[in-house]
Amino acid sequence: MNLLKDLLRDGKFKFGFITLCILLFLVILSFFSPYNPTIWNVVPRDLPPSIKHIFGTNSQGQDIFWQITFAIRNSLIIASIAVLFSRIIAIIIGLVAGYRGGRMDRVLMSINDSFLVLPLFPILILISTLIKGRLSFVSLGLILGVFGWSWDARVIRSQILSLREREFTFTAVLSGSKTLHLVFKEYLPFVIPIIFSTIINNMSWAIGMEITLAILGLSNLEIPTLGTMLHWAISYQAMLLGLWWWLLTPVVISVFLFVSLYLLSVSISEYLDPRTRIQRIGIVKE
Repeated sequence: MNLLKDLLRDGKFKFGFITLCILLFLVILSFFSPYNPTIWNVVPRDLPPSIKHIFGTNSQGQDIFWQITFAIRNSLIIASIAVLFSRIIAIIIGLVAGYRGGRMDRVLMSINDSFLVLPLFPILILISTLIKGRLSFVSLGLILGVFGWSWDARVIRSQILSLREREFTFTAVLSGSKTLHLVFKEYLPFVIPIIFSTIINNMSWAIGMEITLAILGLSNLEIPTLGTMLHWAISYQAMLLGLWWWLLTPVVISVFLFVSLYLLSVSISEYLDPRTRIQRIGIVKE
């Protein structure tokens, strides 16, 4: 609770946190939707925003307000799956490579560097094209997770290399501590701030890739996400037909989501940075 109070003193964090809470509230509303998001022609088509239909309706006969609640929920689920899976890989490889060193480090870092230099976007397009018919938001999240860990694993490894040379490591080794105990009990708490600071950036990347693949028509278009909403609005030429609310709604929501995640990431990184923490303490004392 004290951590949240400290972070809320930062205007960037406060704006991002409030915006994200509003979006999460929309996610909760999706569970009370009166419409099935996959069924068309449940409401009159192409109606502008009104009291009955807050964000209007689209050419598929769907209420855009309720569609956007499902879209936010599914996009966040995809990003969360990608983040969880990629964090597991990054933590294991970073910890093991940093502590073991030698041949193990060279092998793991060779694999890691291979993922770093791979042209991810063309590969994701190829994979999405091959399994398009079977691409659920869970499988999409797992695919994004497979390609979203390499940079963070290298950062974690560099931190472990530093910790390995400290006195408490030699003391633990001489006292007979096992490798797994040393790595996960002693080293992991030191890298938790790094893990948290990279989670939000990885989530933004996953959402951006989902939107890009959906606009290109390479994801499951039956599942409402921010990307599929943009795909259908563009396919039906919403702007050309004057249906600005259909295209503008997912665009504005996406912008607010990216901005809130970016501001949260910057604020948390600054909070975890020892140099800015010392400056903050000095300001409070004054």
